[in-house]
This record gives sequence, structure tokens and C-alpha cells, in this order.
Amino acid sequence: MSATLLRRLAAARAAAPNYPEVGATRGARLPAGYAHLRRRIHLGHGPEVLERAGRYVLGWGCQLGTGFAVHPYAPAEEGATVLLRLTLPRLRRPRLVIPCRVVWTVDEPDRIGFAYGTLPGHPECGEEAFLVSMDADGEVWFEVTAFARLAAWYARLGRPVSVLCQYLAIEGYLVAVAAAVADGSADPAAPAAGGRTADGRA
Repeated sequence: MSATLLRRLAAARAAAPNYPEVGATRGARLPAGYAHLRRRIHLGHGPEVLERAGRYVLGWGCQLGTGFAVHPYAPAEEGATVLLRLTLPRLRRPRLVIPCRVVWTVDEPDRIGFAYGTLPGHPECGEEAFLVSMDADGEVWFEVTAFARLAAWYARLGRPVSVLCQYLAIEGYLVAVAAAVADGSADPAAPAAGGRTADGRA
């Protein structure tokens, strides 16, 4: 771990979220003044699917499965601060280091998931939630809920590209979870299967 990453992690842990509506993704109504997004995908049927998918999500499987590294890596716990790092193709070093804090988690018989909020240094301000749930008929769904607005100058400058990137990231999360459940890699013992390690290695 580099000294630069250590400094950035220490700064992120000392910071407060850069938006006031912390935890708002728990509720049905998202706060005004942000772009809202809700997307969900059907995963299968029954408690076993719920458990496997839920452990994958709590293990940062969405992020690891779409090319991010998570530092320091550990299953999501409320209050934890992480740096999401995105390594671009053919470049040795991450180009984006994105600070986030886990603002809530849930682990119940019919719901498993968590949400993280943005910290200063994130290109956006807002919150994303990742929830696996089972309905009364036993059908299992994975839903991503987000509210956000652009914060960094470079994100605002390239607004159409930034908005597209957020949409593509969320679509990637949905695909990653569905694929992991379908191919059996969403194993609670190996939540990062198919993704990157906390050090960003494939």
C-alpha cells in the first residue's frame, strides 16, 4: 500500500459525507435536488438464491465484478470508509480513487444489502444502495437505488459523459450480480470471484 493511498484513506476517514441526506436510500422517497435512478433485475427463486446473492453484494461483488478495487477490503459494514479504485486498461496505476462510506447495511431473512455515500473527493455527491430481496412469492430481486448530483468540476464539465458513466456503472452492477448467481461464483466464501483484489490485481 502506497503512502499516497494511506494519506487519502486517512483523509477520507476523517471527513463527513458531502451531502446532508445520509441514509435516504433506506426509504421509498428519494430527496429532491438530485438525479434519481432505480434499476432492478430478477435473480431467481428461493432463500438459497437470496443468501448467495446477498453475500456477494455485501462482499462488494458489484464493484469488484465491474473492474473496481476496494481498499481496504472487507465485507460491507456500517461506518466503514473505503477507497474505490478504478484501473484503466493498459495503465499500471489507478486513475480514479473514489472515497465512500457505508451508511447502512441490512441482513434479514428477506433482505440483504448496503448503501454507501460519497465523501469529499468523489466526483459526485449522493448515495447508492445495493439490495437483494425476496418477495412473498419467493422471487429474488437485486435492485440498485441511487440519488446523486455532480460535484467535481471535471464531472460537471463533462456532464453528458459523467451521467452516461453512472448509468453504465449501475447496469454493470446488475449484470455482475446476475452473472455471478447464474454461474455459481456468488459464493459467500468467495465474494470477490471474478473481480479484482483489494490491491487492484486481476
